[in-house]
Amino acid sequence: MQNTMKKRIAISVAIGLLIGLVLSEGTFIFLGRTARPPQTIMITVPAGTSDLVARGEQPPTLPQGMTFVVGDVLVIDNEDSVDHQLGPLWIPAGTSGQLVLGQPESLAYECSFQADNYIGMDVYESLTLGTRLYGILFAGLPMGILIALYAAILPAKNKKHAPENV
Repeated sequence: MQNTMKKRIAISVAIGLLIGLVLSEGTFIFLGRTARPPQTIMITVPAGTSDLVARGEQPPTLPQGMTFVVGDVLVIDNEDSVDHQLGPLWIPAGTSGQLVLGQPESLAYECSFQADNYIGMDVYESLTLGTRLYGILFAGLPMGILIALYAAILPAKNKKHAPENV
């Protein structure tokens, strides 16, 4: 009887961890853009951008919103003939500026090379193997314990033998 209960608990925890794996990795697929180490991201402000922005047109090569991970370095290379601003950065014509993204946050910066004069940026924690394992354990272990409790409440099936002829 004791052995059967141990098997039920082990199977229940394994099922719970499998459910946690499916949930965690399913979410990981959708959040894959932040599943990378920090890197340097280059944005080039092409010549003529200020003229497009003055006419209210969005420069086709510049993103309107961006997603980063903590530790990314955003480098803005200004090839335009006028100075540009991105939040705290002032980037004179023909130079570059960089912004280190050091903490998770959502930012809306004033941006002179966007048609609507702002840019949205989201900075997320990088999804590492450790983060993924925590997700599996935090979802799977409670689920496994609940399944084990449910399995403990259910009566065990007794194998019924056919009556023997004497």
